Amino acid sequence: MSNRGQALVEYVLIIALISVITISIVSYFGGYLKDAITKSSCSIADKVYVEGDSPGDATCVTEEEYEAMQKE
Repeated sequence: MSNRGQALVEYVLIIALISVITISIVSYFGGYLKDAITKSSCSIADKVYVEGDSPGDATCVTEEEYEAMQKE
């Protein structure tokens, strides 16, 4: 009976470790993932993809807005 409790604790620790690693990876690469999704949605919506200053800050703008940004 004590072996079953020990196995359960080991499984909980493994799941907790995997959760912490997964959350860390998503936090680190989250901005890049957001930019990839934004880039895809820009092409679907016929807009221009504009990179941001840091990962996760990209936006979609219309062609007119993009041309106005280039003139500045």
